[in-house]
Amino acid sequence: MSKLKHVAEQFFTACEDGEGWDVCKKFCHADATFSAQAPAIAGITTVEGYTDWLKGLYTFVTDTRYEIQSFGVDEGRNNVTVFSVFHGTHTGEGGPLPATGKSAATEYCYCLQFEDGRLRHMTKIWNDGVALQQLGWV
Repeated sequence: MSKLKHVAEQFFTACEDGEGWDVCKKFCHADATFSAQAPAIAGITTVEGYTDWLKGLYTFVTDTRYEIQSFGVDEGRNNVTVFSVFHGTHTGEGGPLPATGKSAATEYCYCLQFEDGRLRHMTKIWNDGVALQQLGWV
């Protein structure tokens, strides 16, 4: 297994398991940036901010899990693309509304750009409108 793939898998697992920045930072540059064209997370500009946002989401969206559909490594460009499906149910207190009891199964992609063996930039491609609708938030 390539070093790039190994680091990307470790980061992805820590991120998606809701470990937050405290765990994810060892795979990233301290100033790693984040972008997304999804209104729900449009204000987040750092990987630190995103990983902590996801950790917070898991406090009220439970039964969370992900299913990796594809994990592509482009060694020549130092990037990794992960296509996955997130599953979760809004059962806890928190979020934009009281618990709805509704579940979401939402597809997303991460484009992870590495520099010197550590994550430099992360882009999330996600249709947040579908996820918010499934959770009963719109």
